[in-house]
Amino acid sequence: MKPLPHFLRALGSRNYRIYITGQCISYLGNWMTATASLWLAYHLSGSAFIVGLVGFANWIPLLLLAPFAGVLVDRTDGLKLVRITQTLATLQTGTLAVLTLSGHITVPILIGLCLLQGLIYSFDDAARQMLVVGLAGDRALLDNVIALNSISINLTRLVGPALAGLLIAGVGPGVCYAIDASCYLAVLVALAAVRIAPRPTRPQRPHPLTELREGLAYAWEHAPIRRVLLLGPVVSLVGFTHTLLAPVFARDVFGGDARTLGFLMSTSGLGSLVGGAFLSTRRGAFAFPRAIAWGPFIGCAGFFGIALSPSLPLGLLSYAAAGLGATLFLVSTNTWLQQVVADDKRGRTMSLFGMGQGFYPIGSLLLGAFTAAIGPQVAIAGCGLVLLASGSWFVRAFFHSSPSLPAKVLADAP
Repeated sequence: MKPLPHFLRALGSRNYRIYITGQCISYLGNWMTATASLWLAYHLSGSAFIVGLVGFANWIPLLLLAPFAGVLVDRTDGLKLVRITQTLATLQTGTLAVLTLSGHITVPILIGLCLLQGLIYSFDDAARQMLVVGLAGDRALLDNVIALNSISINLTRLVGPALAGLLIAGVGPGVCYAIDASCYLAVLVALAAVRIAPRPTRPQRPHPLTELREGLAYAWEHAPIRRVLLLGPVVSLVGFTHTLLAPVFARDVFGGDARTLGFLMSTSGLGSLVGGAFLSTRRGAFAFPRAIAWGPFIGCAGFFGIALSPSLPLGLLSYAAAGLGATLFLVSTNTWLQQVVADDKRGRTMSLFGMGQGFYPIGSLLLGAFTAAIGPQVAIAGCGLVLLASGSWFVRAFFHSSPSLPAKVLADAP
């Protein structure tokens, strides 16, 4: 059999082929739901603050629960936990579909169901981070598994929001939720077919709170890991505001409708897809810190472009740049951490990375309030300035303090 190209090498793993096939179908539905929820929140309320509140409800559980979820996955079977969370997610999305299609959906119910979705995702995300090693089967494939995950997410991101926009304009958002609930079945079938050997268990484990403290101390004592994890919350706070404000720009700035929202979200996905494809060609741990650093700067350029866009075409290009910057940061951070972290601390360390992403809801809430007060263009330009400042700090802290960075990174890392 002819060897797979370098950027597709992880597909040689049976488990990963099965898993990613189910995930691609599910991601399509997930993007449709994300687009539908943003539009529904703005349609029901006419308020940018409510749109921000929906984003807050979706992500605040991750901020609060991620460290505890990390302890749980270090102590349990990640595959079984993912199967449970995906079943619960199917039920949650199905409920959202029934209430929306029957006309009983309200803003409080939408926020409550988004909060439940965030609760499920908090444990699902931590379990998936642990599952990555088992799916790869070989640590040398870790970077390619993570990059291909990003590519699959963003390939479906190209189609999902655009399809959602057409369906919302034609038959309403409830159909998007129904399709998403159906797509989860593909994931459940794939997860049932995956076979991963259970991790060896420690005969005597300390108290969960003791393990939590051990994980925090481990991340803090390793300077490169600490600096990467400190950048995460700042990027999450402001780095994804272009997606949150997409319905506002689509309707109020560019004078469009749900289809315009779909185009903006899909174009952001195109930029993310380019970033994932680029990272799939990288080799070794050395390349990823540089990509982590580039993420905030490219995202900043995209945000300024969105703020200054006089027309939709330039806005679409700027959305693509914003998506590219976000993906470079997220995927590079995830890949680098997975490569250098100790196996027995993986769940807890990666949960801290997830906790950093949990700052997104705080940014959502603040952005909704600022947008209502000062307008979307000024608000997103302010977020661009924060990205510029945080990226500059990271370059100084991570690179300039270590002239021979690659050797030092691997020396400091476990």
